[in-house]
Amino acid sequence: MFVAKYQHSLNILCHVVIFSVALLASFLLRYDIASRTDFNTNIGTWFFGVYLPILPFFVILKLIIFGQLKLFRGGWQYSGIRDIAQILLASWLFVFIGFGCWYVFNLLPRQLEQTPIPLLTSYFGLFPRMVLLLDFLATVFLACSARLSVRIYREELRPISVEGRTRVLIIGAGNSAETIIREINRQRIERYRVIGLVDDDPRKQKMYIHEVPVLGKTDEIPEICEDNDIEELIIAMPSASQKQLREVIERCAGTKLKFQSLPGMSDLIDGRVTVSQIRPVDINDLLGRDIVELNIDSVAKFINGRVVLVTGAGGSIGSEMSRQICHYKPKQLILLEQAETPLFDIAGELKRNFPDVDTVQRICDIYDRDRVMKTWETHHPEVVIHAAAHKHVPMMELNPCEAVKNNILGVKNVSDASFKYKTAEFVTISTDKAVNPSSVMGCSKRIGEIYTQALNDQPNCQTNFKAVRFGNVLGSAGSVVPTFRRQIAAGGPVTVTDPEMTRYFMTIPEAAQLVLQAAANGQGGQIFLLDMGDPVKIVDLAKQMITLSGFRPNEDIDIVFSGVRPGEKLFEELRTEGEDLEPTVHPKIMIWKHQAIPWGQVEDAINHIESFQNSMDRSAIVAAFQTIVPEYKPLNPPS
Repeated sequence: MFVAKYQHSLNILCHVVIFSVALLASFLLRYDIASRTDFNTNIGTWFFGVYLPILPFFVILKLIIFGQLKLFRGGWQYSGIRDIAQILLASWLFVFIGFGCWYVFNLLPRQLEQTPIPLLTSYFGLFPRMVLLLDFLATVFLACSARLSVRIYREELRPISVEGRTRVLIIGAGNSAETIIREINRQRIERYRVIGLVDDDPRKQKMYIHEVPVLGKTDEIPEICEDNDIEELIIAMPSASQKQLREVIERCAGTKLKFQSLPGMSDLIDGRVTVSQIRPVDINDLLGRDIVELNIDSVAKFINGRVVLVTGAGGSIGSEMSRQICHYKPKQLILLEQAETPLFDIAGELKRNFPDVDTVQRICDIYDRDRVMKTWETHHPEVVIHAAAHKHVPMMELNPCEAVKNNILGVKNVSDASFKYKTAEFVTISTDKAVNPSSVMGCSKRIGEIYTQALNDQPNCQTNFKAVRFGNVLGSAGSVVPTFRRQIAAGGPVTVTDPEMTRYFMTIPEAAQLVLQAAANGQGGQIFLLDMGDPVKIVDLAKQMITLSGFRPNEDIDIVFSGVRPGEKLFEELRTEGEDLEPTVHPKIMIWKHQAIPWGQVEDAINHIESFQNSMDRSAIVAAFQTIVPEYKPLNPPS
């Protein structure tokens, strides 16, 4: 505590000692080199006659130069090449100034036949010029050695953590690996021992970084880990693609290793990495995609200064949509949600993080038409993002009337309110399960799309109705990723429906950003399809999550196949047969070219479906759905 409080003053005091010793060593070397006899005879003359009088000049001038270069402000345990360069620069500046003073007080008086400052002139007259060069060497040596000694003490003589040292292998032998090794060596308590590095670059084989060797390539990781008793892997490849990360994890599937990772490239600016930033590798790192580059101007124009309403604002997508919207400074953000606690949570978060955004919370069930209409009448939203929906396929198979109420009649209510109160933009969040639907949930979402698109074509419509489809989102409530996490934490087994079950995945922020981009650029009546990347086998996802947790699939944690659930397909489709996609200005957004359905047919179908809002007759509901979505073919209906 005392050292931290007075660190700057102690730093200056240490340098005063260093400068004094450096000058003394320079005089000793000068006279010792000249003659041992001369040294013994003249020690009284140069020590009292030159060294002591000239010492204040040396110390004060060096303090000024070193202070200007901020060499008193750094912690010596963090010293590096830049500090050495600054010490060299400061010492050279002093030499130049010193020679200038020697000339002024020694040679110049002889030329002018007068003495500017008699006392200093007498001292400099006795002052040997070699001392300046010896002082330069001594100052650099002592200043650097002092810092190096502190760093060595901190790095080599540190206490070991009570948990012991974790034997670590670093994947990657680039700048990030060098930075993290340096940071590990600087920790006050030794928690990690870096055994080696691996890298696929042949030029880096057998090289050393801070005395840590490159032991091989990434395909040799299992053997290297076994031979060296590695306990943990740190992935120091911040620019690696998700495909490369997946390959690394797959190679380690038979090991019991923990996986850690550095932050992304945006967090590694100027090499500022700390050990505290090392975090466990998350499944999002393996399945997420490149950062979405938005047309900020178009999204800002779409949101800025407008009253925006988000339904389902407490859900995974709705809450992220609300966060993204706040960045663009809406005039007012209305958070509409049926569940009280999630609404309370997101409202509190937005108030903390975006205090300048006017947020309004409204508890409202979108099935309650009167409540919906009253909300629109009160707030007159200019932009509506409709994210509220029932989304779990098996649950809606067992409760189809709830899909009718929420996913169809709920959409009808908020769409009709937007139509009536002349909302400028209406965006409904849909799903890839709406394509050739095989489930009640997917078909109900498709009917919601159909209704809003038909409403958009009404001659007196002043609202641009749009729909945006995408696949599963990573980490959403009740989705496969948090389910697998719970099962792994419980010791297994991890349940997968079928070995061939495949899904498209997106991260929640990516989906929210692309929804805003599509909404900002599109025209009314369009259905947008987001680029969902490559499909992922759910069993591979399970294996990767087990491996990331430090277990071995089917050895430490079993994978059990439970069978395809009601309404589920093995593969999701991107388009309906006979229809196609066309590109937009954004490479990750496409428009689905759908066939329009006449308003009269849509209205009749919705009125018919509405009569089943509390019906337990699943077959009748399915038949009603098929009158408007003939491609709907139920799969694995519940018994």
